[in-house]
Amino acid sequence: MLDEEPQPAAKMVGPVIRGTDSELTDAIIAAIETDNHDKNVQVIDRGGYIRIQAAWECRLTRASLEEELGAPYPLSQIESVLTAFAGRMRTTEDQLTWYLERQEAGSAHP
Repeated sequence: MLDEEPQPAAKMVGPVIRGTDSELTDAIIAAIETDNHDKNVQVIDRGGYIRIQAAWECRLTRASLEEELGAPYPLSQIESVLTAFAGRMRTTEDQLTWYLERQEAGSAHP
């Protein structure tokens, strides 16, 4: 039997959005699934809000969101449906990234 170090459990990060605009909500979910195709994206519908999350990092690009909506949509307008988020958030004009840094020997995950 190998003596392996235990691996830390994945920490989930991502947005929490109001589900009041179903077209936008569905587009955000689909775009996040596209932008994180290599991850298991979890969508948890709590009625009044929807939590979208992935392990360690969750990306949303303007290109994917606009593709889903079929129209231009500045990422800054996401704030109108964003009620909270897990992790830290990095923003640019073209991408939102929710992430979590692990503080082990100066390295970050993923």
